[in-house]
Amino acid sequence: MDESRYREAIGRLVEPGERVLAQAKTDVGGGLTPPPPPEPAPAAGPGRRTVGSVLLNVLLPLATWERGDRFVDLVGWGIAGRGAPGSAASRLHRALNPPGPDLKVRETLLAVTDRRLLVCRTGGVTLLAGREAEERALAETEVIWSASRADVASARVGWHRLNPKRLRIDFTDGSWLAFTVPIAESGAPLRAVAAALAA
Repeated sequence: MDESRYREAIGRLVEPGERVLAQAKTDVGGGLTPPPPPEPAPAAGPGRRTVGSVLLNVLLPLATWERGDRFVDLVGWGIAGRGAPGSAASRLHRALNPPGPDLKVRETLLAVTDRRLLVCRTGGVTLLAGREAEERALAETEVIWSASRADVASARVGWHRLNPKRLRIDFTDGSWLAFTVPIAESGAPLRAVAAALAA
């Protein structure tokens, strides 16, 4: 999709008088991320499965267990975010990855305005959707999380393993979350977001 189409979609979501300074299409970086915010305790949970879950995760990749998945993410991708449950990074990551399956493809958009950091998602489309479905998904773009500029401590783009285009956003509560674009895509939009947050 053309970047100007994202700009139009984001422009419809800002408040009157709010000015968009930068935006980027991105994804949460691969790797270990902050734990989700606290939720009501389940009535009965699964027992401890540490070594067994890691082994089963390697042998049966479609079978998942949280601890095994987190270990594989750490070894394979490193760390993509830190923070206590309920921190800004934890809430942001949960907004991007709500519980429950979602079998549709959605784009994640970061936008920096003169007031806020906005995280937006397009509507969902199926994998082989046509142009009309993509247009409809773009029209269904919504803000799923936002923070005031004062809640962002810093932002920078740098190398992480083999990817030179990883945006790290640090929040004032000490938590952080990383965002990336595919290696073949330009890192200029991420650098523009970092520069706008640092201004």
